[in-house]
Amino acid sequence: LRRHQALGSSIAALVQDRLKPNEKEKYSVFIGDLERIVNLLLSLCNRLSRIDRSLLCLQRDELGTEDAAEEKDSLLHKRSLLLRQTEDARELKENLDRRQRVVQTILSGYLTKPQLQNYRRFVSAKPSLLIGQRHLDGLILQGEEQLTRLVKSLPAELAEAHGWSTVGLLSNSASWSSLGLSSVIPGPAHSMRPTTVTSL
Repeated sequence: LRRHQALGSSIAALVQDRLKPNEKEKYSVFIGDLERIVNLLLSLCNRLSRIDRSLLCLQRDELGTEDAAEEKDSLLHKRSLLLRQTEDARELKENLDRRQRVVQTILSGYLTKPQLQNYRRFVSAKPSLLIGQRHLDGLILQGEEQLTRLVKSLPAELAEAHGWSTVGLLSNSASWSSLGLSSVIPGPAHSMRPTTVTSL
């Protein structure tokens, strides 16, 4: 990630030094839109995935109640809206791809071949890094949710005796793996591993 940021900074410096003002603006707007549109697509795909999982759960449970039917209708409506938004976002991405070719043509008039290769590498790597960051954020959130449920499941006396609280634990994630929570919980939870976050 640091290498990618350094590469982006070096290219931005070349852009500022060599391009005309209107060309600089095209480059800056393109790079900003690249990040926004990729994040938008990731967000929409994640939301669609959550809705699909909820629909599968409803189908698996075969709930025939009126509340379940209303929930299914609501989920299907949200899914339809998200599909339309995803299609709009894909059109934005196609437009962005065309703008990328325009920006690359501009840069080819100012940069050396190795510098242009660095630009291509920077742009092509950005989406995968954003995906990786979103995945990491998801793991962190999942770990926090697991920890919150774990602390809430403990007897209040036990949590107080060890000084454990949801707020305190979440504000100091480095201490999660050192708490030894699994050793004080009887039954199936005894074999619980530390959250995924602690192994990253």
